Amino acid sequence: MDIQEIRSLADSIRGEVRKAVVGQEEVVELMLTSLLVGGHILLEGVPGTAKTLLTQAFAASLRLDFGRIQFTPDLMPGDVLGTNLFNFQTNGFTLTKGPIFTQLLLADEINRTPPKTQAALLQAMNERVVTIDGQDHQLGENFMVVATQNPIEQQGTYPLPEAQLDRFLFKIIIDHPGRDEEREILRRHGHRSAMPRLADFGLEPVADGAVLIEMRRAVEAIRLTDALIDYIVDVVRATREHASLEVGASTRAANMLAAAARAFAILQGRDFVIPDDVKTLALPVLRHRLVLSPGAEIEGLGADRVLREILDQVAAPR
Repeated sequence: MDIQEIRSLADSIRGEVRKAVVGQEEVVELMLTSLLVGGHILLEGVPGTAKTLLTQAFAASLRLDFGRIQFTPDLMPGDVLGTNLFNFQTNGFTLTKGPIFTQLLLADEINRTPPKTQAALLQAMNERVVTIDGQDHQLGENFMVVATQNPIEQQGTYPLPEAQLDRFLFKIIIDHPGRDEEREILRRHGHRSAMPRLADFGLEPVADGAVLIEMRRAVEAIRLTDALIDYIVDVVRATREHASLEVGASTRAANMLAAAARAFAILQGRDFVIPDDVKTLALPVLRHRLVLSPGAEIEGLGADRVLREILDQVAAPR
């Protein structure tokens, strides 16, 4: 596929998503970028900011199988992965697949389940494979996790470990919509109290999983110069040396930032990456991979503020 075909398809996907979701343009752009590199997403936002509807709309516009897991404190790994049950008719074990066997998986309130169940997602997110009773089961190239968490409710939650956070391409912060957008939401949906059903919006699939794989192949060919590779490496290494950070970003983070920059460039209609692509994506790619020092936490510094300091200090190629 060439760049213009990809841009046209991306515009069509945006158009379908807008039928259901008002605003959230930056979030939509980051989700498109993630789809083009097969990355997983962590969405953080208060309830009622269309996280679920947004994910469903993307699945519908791409004809991807959609699955949802509501994470709770009593959820067990087998509830996610599935299990082998004895079949008396065949006198053997039969795999009963869990909800993870899908393409676009919404892991709702992922931080409400204990670490043992959170860990059930690790192999699937990293390898797109699930191992049940010693046997591997492929999930396919289009398997993608969109996990959500509520930033304001901490009671009864289990913070995601660093190893799991590192599997997410982006951590996207979803804010409340602007006034005009909120007014439009009320104009469209203010006649009902329940969450609108996706079927009410008339979304039409504009592509499918096979086309998505083709788009990813095109992204791999986008040029990333040696100067930009050096820039990405310098930004990531600076996170390991900053006085306000106890733990910096990993080499996996550098790889993901490079891949995301390629996808972002092609969405802008370019076959090459520029420094602004890296700067735009640095916060969503890196913010969840950093551990603040105790002194920085006392001062009330956040990961985003530290990253902006680093981006100001590291010289970008001209």
